[in-house]
Amino acid sequence: MFSLRGRKAFITGASGLLGAHFARVLHAAGAQVVLAARRIESCEALARQLGPEASAIRLDVQDEASIAAAFEAAPDCDILVNNAGIAATKSFLDHKAADFDQVVSINLRGAFLVGQAAARRMVANKTGGSIINIASVLGERVIPGVVGYTAAKAGLIQMTRQMAVELARHDIRVNAIAPGYIASDINADFFASDAGQAMIKRIPQRRLGKAEDLDGPLLLLASRAGAHMTGSVITVDGGHSINPL
Repeated sequence: MFSLRGRKAFITGASGLLGAHFARVLHAAGAQVVLAARRIESCEALARQLGPEASAIRLDVQDEASIAAAFEAAPDCDILVNNAGIAATKSFLDHKAADFDQVVSINLRGAFLVGQAAARRMVANKTGGSIINIASVLGERVIPGVVGYTAAKAGLIQMTRQMAVELARHDIRVNAIAPGYIASDINADFFASDAGQAMIKRIPQRRLGKAEDLDGPLLLLASRAGAHMTGSVITVDGGHSINPL
C-alpha cells in the first residue's frame, strides 16, 4: 500500500536538507521525482545520483511565470510536496516589513501558487493526487524571534484544510506534516550551545528530530495507505507541542 510505483512527484525546495531527503524517499518508494528549486545545481546533482527517474527544474515559488514554466516543462505530477521555505530570525520589534513579506511570500503565498498550479493539472488530467504541505510545529505554538515564520506556517495549516475541502471532489487529498526541530548542519552550533541544550530538554523525547523521522508520515500521505486522509496535520516533534513547559 505504500508503493509509489507509476506515480510522479514534484518537490519544491528540493535543494535543501528536507527537500532532497523527501525526493530520495519518494524515489526509493518507486516514484518518478522532479526536484524543483532556485538553486538548480544542487537539484541537478541529486537527480544524477538518483538516475533516469529523476529530473531537476529551476523554480522560484514567488514568481508565477516561473511556476507556470516549471509545470509546463515537468511531467504531470500526482504528488506535490510543498516544501520551499525560509525564516528570518529577529525580535518582533526589530522585524522589518520586508523580512515579514519575504517569509510569508515564500512559505505561504508560494505554497498557494504551486498548490494551485499542481491541482489545476490534476483536475484537468482527471488523475486525482496528493498534495503535502510542509508546515511546522511553529504553526501551532510560538518561540521568540520568528514572527513571519510562525504566521506563515499557521496560515499554511489552515490553508491545507481549506484546500482539502475544495479539492476532495476531484479526488485530490491535501494534508500537512508539521515537523519539530530537525537536526541539520545549519542549526548544529545553536543546539550545541547552552540555549540549544535547554531547548532540547523541553522536548519530551529529549532529542532533536532527524529527517528520516518524517519518512513514515510522508509515505502515508503520498500513497494509497492514506487514501481516506485529507485535511489532516501530522505533527512530528517528539512531543514538543504537547509539553506545557
